[in-house]
Amino acid sequence: MKFCSNCGAPLTLKVPAGDTLPRHVCDACSTIHYQNPRMVVGCIAEWEDRILLCRRGIEPRQGLWTVPAGYMENGETTFQGAMRETLEEANARVEIGALYALYNIPHISQVYILFRARLLDADVQPGAETLEARLFAEREIPWDRIAFASVRNALAHYYDDRRRGEFPFHMGTIESPAATSKR
Repeated sequence: MKFCSNCGAPLTLKVPAGDTLPRHVCDACSTIHYQNPRMVVGCIAEWEDRILLCRRGIEPRQGLWTVPAGYMENGETTFQGAMRETLEEANARVEIGALYALYNIPHISQVYILFRARLLDADVQPGAETLEARLFAEREIPWDRIAFASVRNALAHYYDDRRRGEFPFHMGTIESPAATSKR
């Protein structure tokens, strides 16, 4: 950030009075510009013994597979965001079920929230940001072409849980690839 969205003056990076972290502060109008983690919401959408995956048509990770998910919009709930993203990415309608997984991804300032969901029909078509949308049985999952560690982890848990017949909530932290390679 370089300029204040309130008055247009240049910003200074400093710790405001009463705070503990550096923030972008406007010295002209005293507005503090907070930058907080972004919420990514989506779902593992089920149809019989298959799940919906979308092949990304945009960066990051264009051409790789993921569950329908994306940034939450202002004014919507996590349920609404997961339903909207599924409709946008796969033209699919879902009934949102239980909260299934939450992954903290601090190195990119994201929190990834996934629900289990039931597709209302098997008619899936790629949306504007999707190259391909299709239903996969477990044996067909392109594990080496999954776009994000959060999705890979959630899907691995999902199939383990499905074999056990119970779907507990999962939570974890995805560390930076650079941090894990130094261990």
